[in-house]
Amino acid sequence: MKRTHVIALVFIVIAIGAIISTLYNADTYVTFAEAREHPGRQFHIIGELNRGRPINETVEDNTLILRFHMFDASGEESEVIYFGAKPQDFEQSDEVVLIGNYDSGQFVANSLLLKCPSKYKPDEIGQTEYQFD
Repeated sequence: MKRTHVIALVFIVIAIGAIISTLYNADTYVTFAEAREHPGRQFHIIGELNRGRPINETVEDNTLILRFHMFDASGEESEVIYFGAKPQDFEQSDEVVLIGNYDSGQFVANSLLLKCPSKYKPDEIGQTEYQFD
């Protein structure tokens, strides 16, 4: 084989490996039940904070831990543990996106993304009339 053929073959093998790796590690949006079936595997879960349950922020072994309960898209509730500070306006968020995995019966979030309510409420926006000379 020529040297260019070997280089092209190596490039193709690397490209196929990268594509397979990307497909295997693709982020998946699931429910708590589906994530529980695959402990250790990372998932995205979209849901709503359960405002009826307490939100606890504690320090254990010099680590800040946030514990709260959340409903997923199917309505199932689960306790969530996040190692980090509580985000600003956490209680007012409309939607929470968790990125993490199940471990010992609890969802451990590596990252939290919040969808906050709009600061403009349709009922409070008035009509403006303009007059032209």
